[in-house]
Amino acid sequence: MVLQIVRSMWHSHCVNKVASPSETAEARPAAAMNARRSFWLKQLHTWHWISAAISLVGMMLFAITGITLNHAASIPSTPVVKETLAQIPTPLVRRLAEFPDETTDPVPDYMVRWASEILSVNIADKPTETTAEEIYVALPMPGGDAWMTMDRTSGEVVYEKTTRGAISYLNDLHKGRNSGTVWFWFIDVFAVACVIFTLTGLALVWLHARSRPSSWPLVGLGLLIPVVIALIFIH
Repeated sequence: MVLQIVRSMWHSHCVNKVASPSETAEARPAAAMNARRSFWLKQLHTWHWISAAISLVGMMLFAITGITLNHAASIPSTPVVKETLAQIPTPLVRRLAEFPDETTDPVPDYMVRWASEILSVNIADKPTETTAEEIYVALPMPGGDAWMTMDRTSGEVVYEKTTRGAISYLNDLHKGRNSGTVWFWFIDVFAVACVIFTLTGLALVWLHARSRPSSWPLVGLGLLIPVVIALIFIH
């Protein structure tokens, strides 16, 4: 009975024992390190999921079109050509006589409005190949091509549009081909989001690598495979 009382008192003494100054000093750096780790983990997780959300759809699009581009020769595509004829009104034909010969300037605003209303084609700010006989406007687009000619004497207009299907359209978006200024900047923003996503992912791997031994071997394998392929199989 006395032995049990002594053990109980000793246990209580150990639990309630005040840490010595040296023990407190040792605990402070560990606590500060844990606080810094928690801060960076929170920041990295926040930036990682935000960049993932921004780049999610774009990354899926670019991954799929990477496959379709790699197998472009195996994917059948039948071009569809549509030709439309139109006639410029006589008053506008007369006004076109004032348009300079041998120029690459866009057509005047009145022709832009006419093409939009009659052919549903936007030729605003498009460079031309203009001669004394005709005006040629190239209208490239993703997944196809188009052009328009205007006879400066008769006023006859020929508009031809060629489309090559949805896969060709998406492939051209992947390459940024004939996609316009807005898509050009979207690709840049998307690329920055992907860089943030991968760098924050790498930082998270580094922070968790101690408890996940396979982390760095997998990262090294991801680097080694394309390097070996490039050095051995690409000539």
